[in-house]
Order: sequence, then C-alpha cells, then structure tokens
Amino acid sequence: MEVVIVPDAASGGELIAEAMAQLLRRKPDALLGVATGSTPLPIYRALTAKVRSGAVDASRARIAQLDEYVGLPAEHPESYRSVLRREVLEPLGIPMDNFMGPDGTARDVQAACEAYDRALAGAGGVDLQLLGIGTDGHIGFNEPCSSLASRTRIKTLTEQTRVDNARFFDGDIEQVPHHVITQGIGTILEARHLVLLATGEGKADAVAATVEGPVAAVCPASALQLHPHATVVVDEAAASKLKLADYFRHTYANKPEWQGI
Repeated sequence: MEVVIVPDAASGGELIAEAMAQLLRRKPDALLGVATGSTPLPIYRALTAKVRSGAVDASRARIAQLDEYVGLPAEHPESYRSVLRREVLEPLGIPMDNFMGPDGTARDVQAACEAYDRALAGAGGVDLQLLGIGTDGHIGFNEPCSSLASRTRIKTLTEQTRVDNARFFDGDIEQVPHHVITQGIGTILEARHLVLLATGEGKADAVAATVEGPVAAVCPASALQLHPHATVVVDEAAASKLKLADYFRHTYANKPEWQGI
C-alpha cells in the first residue's frame, strides 16, 4: 500500500485527478469506479477542469457505481445515480449510456446484486476505484465486521447513517431509505487500482487502522493491505495518527516521477 500525504483536500484531488487523466490517455474507455459524498468532490472538480481545458478527453470513459439506495427511484434527485450524473457524468461529458449501477428498485434485490457483479466482470473489471472512508473504517457501505470476501449485496443502514444522510432529504429522516446495495469488499478488491482519499482530523484514527493496523473485519478498509495496487491519499490532518508518517513522506518524495501513483 502506498500512502501519500498532501497539504490539503484540493491537493489530494488534483493528484488523483491527474492519475485518472493519465489512465484515460492510455485507455480512453477505462472503467472508473466512483463514490458519492463530499470527500471525492475535489477529485471530480479537478478532473472536470482538465476536461474543460482540453488536457484530457473523458467522453469515452465508463462509470461504475459503488453503491445505491434500495427502493429509491433512479430519477429521484438523491439517488446515487442522480448524484453521480450531476457531479461526474455531466461535468465530464460522459453519456449515461456509459454508466453502470445496481438496480435499487429491483423486486429481487439479491438477483440484482449478483447481476451487478457479473456486469462488472463482463465489462472487463474496474480499472480504478475511488473510495472514501468512514470514521469507523467502512468503505462503500461495508460497515465494521463485514466479510472481507463479501460480494455486492444489500445492507441495512445504521440509524446514525440515516440521521447523517437526512440533510439530503430536507432534514426528514423518514425519507431516508433503510437499505442500500453496496459493492462488497471482495468485489472492490477486484479493481486493478484502488485509490482512497481521506481528509480531516476526524478520519485520522480510521486511516491509522487502515494503513498500520492489522487486516481485520472490524476495520473494513484494512483489506486494502491485501491489494497489489492500493493508494491512500491523506491530508496532514488525516495523517496525524500515522506512526510512519515521516517514512511515507520520504518514500513519496524520492519516488521516480514516471511511476505516478
């Protein structure tokens, strides 16, 4: 696992966006796994700026969804499909035909989960998967004690998660679904490159457990230690609990420029 410590969220967004741009220059139809939430927004803004400046063409890129609410119509403004259309596809000039996601309105949710795993494999697999991390170490909606071999499946949201997400539903928790479909940890680990961005002091304990702790289901993100190409990008605040922070700074500062992340 490579750990890159950056000054702030904007710097992290720029670094990751450049890695995505380089991938798209090599493989214009790359399958990009994307996440929702506030953490990846600096990435999307930086990549959009590159597209608008002509530095990269993202129009042929394919987009794969990490998770989705169950029972929320796809056209609902707060479905993750709608959010990603606004924050990723439209700014980058990517048509909806290039979008892949699980069917959160399926009558047979389990079958929909299995179908999405097959669709990802049939598309050749995810080339680069963006991830955020929760304060408890969750990735996607794989909460602590999720199986490290788990596949795409339905998960029940904790009450705290529903309270946190109520701000997107006019503050009304009753509008927040109780369930989501999420890629499992085993599914996530099949992507060729995993890139996790974490910012803020509130993520420091989770980052330390992910990077320097044991591989354990109690911290789902620690499974990234098992991946052959995982990059963890953190700002100074999120890196504040890392015992090996100086080593990580040294190795990145002396890394061959051509190697990228």
